[in-house]
Amino acid sequence: MRDDWKKHLLNIGAEFDGDRLRDYGNAERERSMAVNGDVICDLSHRGLLEVRGGDARSFLQGQLGNDVRAVSDTRSQLSSYCNPKGRAYAVFRVFHDRDVFLLEMNADAVEPVRKRLGMFVMRAEVVIENAEDSRIRFGLSGPTAERQLQENLGAFPGEVNEVLKRNELAIVRVPGMVHPRFEIAGEIDACSALWNDLNVHSAPVGPEGWRLLDILAGIPAIYPETSEAFVPQMVNLHALDGISFNKGCYPGQEVVARMHYLGKLKRRMYRLAIEAQERPAPGSPVFRAGGDGRQPDGEIVDAALHPDGLYAVLAVVQVAAAEQPLRWGSTDGPEAHVIPLPYSMPGSA
Repeated sequence: MRDDWKKHLLNIGAEFDGDRLRDYGNAERERSMAVNGDVICDLSHRGLLEVRGGDARSFLQGQLGNDVRAVSDTRSQLSSYCNPKGRAYAVFRVFHDRDVFLLEMNADAVEPVRKRLGMFVMRAEVVIENAEDSRIRFGLSGPTAERQLQENLGAFPGEVNEVLKRNELAIVRVPGMVHPRFEIAGEIDACSALWNDLNVHSAPVGPEGWRLLDILAGIPAIYPETSEAFVPQMVNLHALDGISFNKGCYPGQEVVARMHYLGKLKRRMYRLAIEAQERPAPGSPVFRAGGDGRQPDGEIVDAALHPDGLYAVLAVVQVAAAEQPLRWGSTDGPEAHVIPLPYSMPGSA
């Protein structure tokens, strides 16, 4: 995190573990506010790759799972980067800003993805760098989020994935469960000024609040424990406009296309509520209750504590198993209840 932005957050009550923002002194209240109220959240915990150069767009078009030609200064997209077997190294949002492409993802994935992409640059005019400190980034969510942006900036993005440029800021609308959600990026002065304006009606929350909102919205994250574990359809990217099936070749394209055109999706991502005493870790197993327990029926994608006391979880589960009672960790472990996602699934994979 940049020192100037850290100082700004410290001045408004942020509490840190080293260089990592933890919360603002009341994690339980912040969870409740994230779900029910208007909140702002620093996003410095998320990694950011910058891809630039004359061949940047064509290079990414040949590597990523979505159609990079659709990304512009007014349009972002979810996408993925896969191995040749169609398993995702990472899931991220792709932006275009000031003649560069930005890939925002789980911070643990940045260096592996940078190295992997770098192997294929060859003679292309492309530079790939870690850019986590190049822009200040924070999120805004809540029932009055649109009105607050309208009052402070004169406009707001009306559709998911839409990007609006105002006052040296880029504002993108991202999926939310119930309330509108936005991510904001820009230089320190512009971001500090808008944060202070929004802070009048919105409560600051730590990164766990935004993680919870992502889970409730059904947005997957890939962690080291689940890297190369899931084909993009398994984490519902086809339901989130995160895959293009007609863009041409990229690593893993044959597997992804075959699943779409020829196969029936046997595993997909569900939202679960788990009655556990500890956070279900990414990659940990989900079982059918009372099964033989020899093979798990699913894997945890992500989890965060919900203000209702249960863990809100995303998990990739066999479709047939999801119709039966589920348990986490073992066949007689904590109960895992299937909760509807806020989006519909396509009729086929």
